[in-house]
Amino acid sequence: MKKRKIPMRKDILTNEMHPKKEMVRIVKNKAGEISLDTTGKKPGRGAYVSLNPEAIKAAKKAKILNEVFESPIPDEFYDELFDYVDHKKARQELFGND
Repeated sequence: MKKRKIPMRKDILTNEMHPKKEMVRIVKNKAGEISLDTTGKKPGRGAYVSLNPEAIKAAKKAKILNEVFESPIPDEFYDELFDYVDHKKARQELFGND
């Protein structure tokens, strides 16, 4: 049986490569709105972050997403991202990869 290629993406917070399934996509649409893309199919400019809650905390302090998306990101979005990543990581540890 032929082995399938695993798509890899670079984490914008740590600059490390991870499998796409182990990451969360953040999207900026044409209207300039930033949102989480849980399906991976939303239109717009996307960036990936790994399931590392500590990296999200550091990103909030350094306002890294503001630089990446070249627009102000509210603290509430960082909190939403942290909650989602923390939940997804806990789920992954419990049940393995989704």
